[in-house]
Amino acid sequence: MTPAHDHDHDHSHHHTHAHSHGPSSPHPAQSAPWSILRMTVVARLGAALAVSAGLWSVVWLAMR
Repeated sequence: MTPAHDHDHDHSHHHTHAHSHGPSSPHPAQSAPWSILRMTVVARLGAALAVSAGLWSVVWLAMR
C-alpha cells in the first residue's frame, strides 16, 4: 500500500531577516546626529525649559 502523501515538500517555515545576531555579538554602535548625553548641563536645562514652555503653551491654548 502506497502512502497517500508520498511527494516531497518542505513543511518548515523559512523566515528571512535582514540580519541576525546573538547576545555575544550585539549591534555595532551607531553615531547619532545629537545625543542628550553629550549635552552640557546648561544645554540640558535649556532644552528642558524649551520643552516645558512648549507643553505649557499647548495647555494654555487648550484652556482658552
